[in-house]
Amino acid sequence: MTNKELINAYYKMWNEKNFDEDIRFRGSLDITANGIEGFKEYAQMLTNAFPNLYHAAEISVYEDDKVAVYVTYTGTHEGEIFNYAPTGKRICYSGASFFQLKDKKIRSVNILGDLNSLHKQLSE
Repeated sequence: MTNKELINAYYKMWNEKNFDEDIRFRGSLDITANGIEGFKEYAQMLTNAFPNLYHAAEISVYEDDKVAVYVTYTGTHEGEIFNYAPTGKRICYSGASFFQLKDKKIRSVNILGDLNSLHKQLSE
């Protein structure tokens, strides 16, 4: 599997809610997960808040075992998050994902999301 195919599989995993990779993950919600069980808990919390959460990879830069991706996140706020009760509002915010790859696997992901934009949308 090429690095590009690996990153595409990661976003497909998110968009299809099929979480089966064993990775170290640090999300923009200030939560770190080590291993698949921690990652699944993080993903479940996020998809409970936004059941139709979609990750659109807009720009990708590949260099050896490192990848950077500019992502647009969209979804509908249907569950509590950050102490915001569900609003039913459609949200859209951007972020950047930084991947470390090794032996054709994703070893770690660090996410930086535009949380100011997300909070603003949830509080309006």
